Amino acid sequence: MSQRPDYGIDAPGVVRNLALIGAALLLIGAFRPSLTVGPVTFRLRGMGLTAGGACLAEAGLMLLYARRGKFRHRDRMLALHDWRGDEQVLDVGTGRGLLMIGAALRLTSGHATGTDVWRASDLSGNEAAAAERNAALEGVADRCEVRNEDARRMAFPDASFDVVLSNLCLHNIHGAEGRATACREIARVLKPGGVAVISDFIRTGEYVATFRAAGLEVERRRANPLATFPPMAIVVARKPLA
Repeated sequence: MSQRPDYGIDAPGVVRNLALIGAALLLIGAFRPSLTVGPVTFRLRGMGLTAGGACLAEAGLMLLYARRGKFRHRDRMLALHDWRGDEQVLDVGTGRGLLMIGAALRLTSGHATGTDVWRASDLSGNEAAAAERNAALEGVADRCEVRNEDARRMAFPDASFDVVLSNLCLHNIHGAEGRATACREIARVLKPGGVAVISDFIRTGEYVATFRAAGLEVERRRANPLATFPPMAIVVARKPLA
């Protein structure tokens, strides 16, 4: 039987904890309708059912994004660039290669590089070998390279890439200065006339400010609310030719 690419579950620990907490709250609400502490009685049934249902719903929406929504979100991100086919592309925080491979499928003579530090808490089965395996299964292994690189200290020369992509990566960097350093690195390796397309669910205002300070032309867009959970924004930063 032929294998299929697997791009994993984002933030698997968060999904698991939401599901466990939600189930526990539902059980408390169902079997312990109230709790009396001294003169105060807490009505647990309504609270437990409401909070438990909300946690399970969030876990379900995160799973739906991981299995379906992120492919639509990837395609929207990639559609923000008018592809020629000869681009040099960088995917920062590639994980199992979703954006790197999506870009490579649009290339003819170009090349896509995916970088990451592959933390297990960020994505299930998060390892370089998984990205390489997905690239082979998608038929673009010859157009892809995977490298272990810290986004704050990338080894690429200045002006190496026509397109830089990143999704749900930069918020994982500790501290505002660390995230700003990563954005400056993205601006540094971007060619004049190139574009960076960065998506995240928090901290996007920081990215906008840092890219603008680096001289890039920046806009921020809301992602499709039906395709992403948690709701995300997309930062599009273009490096002037001059």
